[in-house]
Amino acid sequence: MNWSTLDHEPQLTRPVLSRRGFLRVAGAGFASAACLGGYAVGVEPHWIETTRVTMPLANLPSRWVGRRVVQISDLHIGPQVSSEYLLAAFRKVERLEPDVLLISGDFQTAFAGERVDDVWRVMRHLRPPPGGAYAVLGNHDFGHAWDNTLVGDALADRLGDCGIGMLRNQHRQINGLTIMGVDDLWSPTYNGRTALSALPTNTPTIAMCHNPDGVDGREWAGFEGWVLAGHTHGGQCRPPFLPAPILPVINKRYVAGQYHVGPGRTLYVNRGIGHTWRIRFNARPEITLFTLAAA
Repeated sequence: MNWSTLDHEPQLTRPVLSRRGFLRVAGAGFASAACLGGYAVGVEPHWIETTRVTMPLANLPSRWVGRRVVQISDLHIGPQVSSEYLLAAFRKVERLEPDVLLISGDFQTAFAGERVDDVWRVMRHLRPPPGGAYAVLGNHDFGHAWDNTLVGDALADRLGDCGIGMLRNQHRQINGLTIMGVDDLWSPTYNGRTALSALPTNTPTIAMCHNPDGVDGREWAGFEGWVLAGHTHGGQCRPPFLPAPILPVINKRYVAGQYHVGPGRTLYVNRGIGHTWRIRFNARPEITLFTLAAA
């Protein structure tokens, strides 16, 4: 071996980033962040996605097979959500030609009852479909601490004036299909035990529970059917391939979409169409169109 050659090996040196190069990299980073922020604030909060899901139900009468049920959630009528945007969302719902419309809570963002009339002014533009529109109250519908039953009662009354059937720990039967709804899990008036015990047996049932954590309660153990929820906004800002950093549920797997939660029991978490703060990333607002099928 010629040892002298080792003395002449080329030395590898680390390239030095010049000031101009650093400014270019930093500028590109700031521009990317600005574009991302502009998208999250200016585009995605109003970019509604229609999600289509087949909903199999046991004992479904033939008259309901192929019928359409639309779910919307979390409108958050108030200072952060444009009324014009919500009216455009209602037009999208109407174009889907649902047979039944279900609204799974959080109509408002309010300290107390100051938004009740605003909710009425917006919701009166939503035309109930042939099978009716039905709704439950979310946590924000009970005021800022989620415990003001007077606010919840007043809001439910005004929504009733708009032709919306409010299900407050109650159910309705529509030609062999049962629609059930409970008050929000965090409210003083939640009573899933009473609502579930009153359900008729062997009938196809769609339930609404604003907070998806509700389905983990022991009172739901024997329920068979679908449970439609909202509340999470789909995580609202979800980094790609990472869990949502802020999720207002105990069961952190309930982010968005469909979950098997028990024998014959399916949970669907809608991402909502409104927001408490106008920012969304990787969690577009959602209208869900369910097509009923026999299980």
